Amino acid sequence: MSCWETIADYALRSQGFGERLLPRTDFTLCQQFVLIGSGMIWNIYFGIFALVSGFFLATAVALGKAAENPLVRKPAEWFIFLFRGSPLFIQFFFAYFVFLSLKGVSSFFDPFTSAWLGALVVLFLNTAAYSGEIFYGALQSIPKGDTEAADAYGLSGWSRFRRVIWPTMLRLAWPAYTNEAIFLFHATTLVFFSGFPATQQRGDALYYANYFADKTFNPFVPYPILAGYFILLTLVVIGLFGLVNNRLNRHLPQDRRKSIKYKPQVIR
Repeated sequence: MSCWETIADYALRSQGFGERLLPRTDFTLCQQFVLIGSGMIWNIYFGIFALVSGFFLATAVALGKAAENPLVRKPAEWFIFLFRGSPLFIQFFFAYFVFLSLKGVSSFFDPFTSAWLGALVVLFLNTAAYSGEIFYGALQSIPKGDTEAADAYGLSGWSRFRRVIWPTMLRLAWPAYTNEAIFLFHATTLVFFSGFPATQQRGDALYYANYFADKTFNPFVPYPILAGYFILLTLVVIGLFGLVNNRLNRHLPQDRRKSIKYKPQVIR
């Protein structure tokens, strides 16, 4: 089988298209690159949708934690504490058990026992908690002069938040939020190693890398391939978030703009 035939058969294997059976013998380098790359579709799916939806919940949670009313502040604090205080792997396992139990009560919860939705909900809540804490710290760091200037211009309520508080919060939080986004994409590798099963061997990149490592008894080929894919994905995330960072800081002089830097030592 040529490499082009392998691509045609396995490029969308993780989504259920193409060859049904995985390779059994005579594993080629092309097969490993293609199947692990196919699995990356799931990692990108989980990362993008959890990040986009979690961004809005994180903003609400940050505002809730900063609220003076304890009826608003306490739920936000406990939400952040719960999801930051427990391991993500345990959250996947516990969520699958809960969704499986609810499935027996109502058919509405059937999709939640599948990774495409159930695991996405867990990632959404988890990143919202971490991002909410980042945004809360940024809210507390907004210079007093910015809010005083808003008051001087007669801005209040939603207009004050939209034009002054929110942009300043994002500008201060963005470098740390970029690291959270990178970690979220890396964390997607836990999905099919937790409670959520990979139906018909349609898993993510780590699932296929582990498959080849088990079959060939040589982890030094599939795992470096997996690492390479995630390094490329990380570079894309840094590049895209860097463009947003430049946009947020466009009003500052060039020497005062904070550049996005990948700092693995400060990630969680």
